Amino acid sequence: MTENIAALIDHTLLKQDATKKQIEKLCEEAKTTIFASVCVNPTWVKLSADLLKDSPVKVCTVIGFPLGANTSAVKAFETTNAIENGADEIDMVINVGALKDQDYNLVQKDIEAVVEAAKGKAIVKVILETCLLTDEEITKASELSKKAGADFVKTSTGFSTGGATVKTVQLMREAVGPELGVKASGGVRSLADLEAMVEAGATRIGASSGVEIVQGLESNSSY
Repeated sequence: MTENIAALIDHTLLKQDATKKQIEKLCEEAKTTIFASVCVNPTWVKLSADLLKDSPVKVCTVIGFPLGANTSAVKAFETTNAIENGADEIDMVINVGALKDQDYNLVQKDIEAVVEAAKGKAIVKVILETCLLTDEEITKASELSKKAGADFVKTSTGFSTGGATVKTVQLMREAVGPELGVKASGGVRSLADLEAMVEAGATRIGASSGVEIVQGLESNSSY
């Protein structure tokens, strides 16, 4: 059961002051626990890929992070560069302002640029930053992500005004149907939080507390 829970978690360290020693610890924890991936900033992708090369743990990185306000060309270049350095999974931030402007063509094309750059090489998760969006905007952004060919929609960067909630995960799952993954990220700190998100429709969890979550599972024999 521990392995099943760990396999849902992207073991995450995205703080701007993260050090090499901390990334090495993150990767060692991921190898020991067998998390789905480590999620790190692009500067740490190559190191993480080297440390995890004999492990089933994937390397996930973030693109256009955390604001999503880079141009599509820059996001595509970041994606290509990250894959060249060993990234297996790409978590990109949408152009939130364009979504607010109802410039849906721009939002979709922006996602498509990253999907095309990653095609056949890495999966793409689209970060919506749901704390900044209305319910209708969450639904629309999820639909656009699906149309653009993404593999997942993701709630949050963890750097804005809020993280994942059960309601937003439910909205995203309803919008994308069973075909896409849904990643709940931001504020998932306990086994109870994880269970609630999975119940709502999440198939991946982004958490910096992955070890604690799994330890909580191990100490709860009724799960």
